[in-house]
Amino acid sequence: MSSKKQVRKMNAMKIRLDDLPEIEPITKNQEKAFSLFEEGNNLMLSGSAGTGKTFMALYLALEEVLEKETEYDNIVLIRSAVATREQGFQPGTKEEKENVFTLPYRAICSELFGVADAWNKLKQTGTIQFETTSYIRGTTFNNAIVIIDEMQNLNFHELDSVVTRVGRNCRLIACGDYYQTDFDKEKEKNGILQFMNIVDHMKDFEIVEFGWADIVRSGFVRDYIMTKEMLGIK
Repeated sequence: MSSKKQVRKMNAMKIRLDDLPEIEPITKNQEKAFSLFEEGNNLMLSGSAGTGKTFMALYLALEEVLEKETEYDNIVLIRSAVATREQGFQPGTKEEKENVFTLPYRAICSELFGVADAWNKLKQTGTIQFETTSYIRGTTFNNAIVIIDEMQNLNFHELDSVVTRVGRNCRLIACGDYYQTDFDKEKEKNGILQFMNIVDHMKDFEIVEFGWADIVRSGFVRDYIMTKEMLGIK
């Protein structure tokens, strides 16, 4: 294929800011997260399931990266490969191994852009780069918005490793909920709490805690989580 045809093909695939609908925050804490990000802060979005943490993180990052005059090259989306942390034991290529972990982000991108293959387009044009903690050693991320998702499933060593990969001109959004961890050992469970304690003392880093009132997935999920927590079941 000639270089001109390749350029035309890439332009046809490219998703632009105009394709992204304007999303308004629904709850007070969602509004707080939007405002803090627009002010230039790094964010930690912590709390109940169903509060839209991952959705917000991806939306805010896309809005920034797709801006015509943006200073960021791409979004780097990172999560752990729980419960099989070592992906080498799974058959297939690196991308095939990662497919199961990208399903939530594929769904969010399809919902946002109204296009079934939005995720593939964003990946193929370099707008989004997906990584698991299994493959980030020795890597440096520059000019990127880095999203750490499901941070409760990263132990402190992994969280520390991810953050120390952040290079020049980057912003960070971390999402997760301590009570949804897949860890059994207390030391690994507490990694997220140690991490939160550190970023709470950092400048330009804000923690937004989401609770029952912020659950927007459904009334059923809200009632379930409220009842579970009132019964003291974690």
